Amino acid sequence: MTGKKGTTVSVRLFDRGLVTINIEYYKEDNEEPLISFKSARVLESQLKKYITFIKSQAYVPIKRCLFGRYYPTSDERLLEYDIDKVLFDEQSPFQRVQIVHSKTLGNMLVLDDLQNISEVDLIYTETLMQRGKENYEGKEIVILGGGDGALLYELLKEKPKFVWMLEIDELVMKACNKHLRSICGEVLETKKGPNYEIIVEDCMLTVKKFIKDGKKVDYIFGDLTDIPIAESACGELWEFMIDILQSAFKILNANGKFMTHGNGATSPESLELYEQELVKLKPAVKFTKSKAFVPSFLEEWIFYHIAFDRNNEGA
Repeated sequence: MTGKKGTTVSVRLFDRGLVTINIEYYKEDNEEPLISFKSARVLESQLKKYITFIKSQAYVPIKRCLFGRYYPTSDERLLEYDIDKVLFDEQSPFQRVQIVHSKTLGNMLVLDDLQNISEVDLIYTETLMQRGKENYEGKEIVILGGGDGALLYELLKEKPKFVWMLEIDELVMKACNKHLRSICGEVLETKKGPNYEIIVEDCMLTVKKFIKDGKKVDYIFGDLTDIPIAESACGELWEFMIDILQSAFKILNANGKFMTHGNGATSPESLELYEQELVKLKPAVKFTKSKAFVPSFLEEWIFYHIAFDRNNEGA
């Protein structure tokens, strides 16, 4: 049924007794909502007078606008964010790059409609690097990805010997350098500093060059894609992640570590698949995990710290 100003009310009856009522309408920013959560609950109670044995649930209305307010969790639950404006929105050769503003999270990087990092997510970076547990002073470090600059910025505070950041998407760095200075400082202003270099290309090209040159480093950070949500460890993304792991350990020192994020703690099946792939690696590796609640993800995230298993070298 279509009413005033194009308001549409849809009633659907399913063969198992389920009845759904969906109301869609348009309003200007300064207009009062046609139906609120409170009025939906009133409608729900009125319907109960006429339908016996009703089990119902009124849902908060979904607010649609010209920019996204809804982003998914790792296990595909839909979360509504208090996004009130878009500060940056451009398409790179690799992905859609956005910086949006949240009333509670501050500015937030969104890539291909997935939240990545916000101004209040220092816990993400500190858990990834295991601040206070790992000693980076005088060490050589490679960051795979990390285009938001947050990890590079925090690592440089630890007085490393040198850090190479390998990021393919220059547009991400441009957006973060302008709108996320609180998490990346000035490290994205220039491609080279006294003890760091940002190389803009596919990270595997530099890794393969390091392998060819016999280069060894102390730490490698995998700050690329999340562990894919899948039923099996196959497909292009899994192949990419496994290739990254195998290549990374070819340029790690004997006592080096590969540090990476995994996925949400609510996706244990995919995390288990990742761990099964770690067990298959040759030479053998060992790993530990840590967990942190990331504010902009609104969920706990799992991080991995992987090293050579010297007790199982012959495996």
